[in-house]
Amino acid sequence: MAATSTASIKLDPEMKARIEQVATDKRRSSQSIIREAISHYVEREEQRAQFDRDTLAALEEFEATGLHVTNDEVNAWFDRLDAGERVPPPECHT
Repeated sequence: MAATSTASIKLDPEMKARIEQVATDKRRSSQSIIREAISHYVEREEQRAQFDRDTLAALEEFEATGLHVTNDEVNAWFDRLDAGERVPPPECHT
């Protein structure tokens, strides 16, 4: 088991009661519910931060190369995929 440390948080009575109800419903401890909630939140925020970094990198690449695919080209590709065709994505162009 990984090493753990204790962190203290203050909860208003309503939130504490809600967490306790979820824990009761799931037959788990309140502590495990809180840990899971924090874990999901941190993972989501890390994914958002990575998305932001990827978006900025894509913008920088576009600004440097001018390569792009238009919205119409992507929509046409999606339409073909939806129709059951196995087609490669449109190629980037300037």
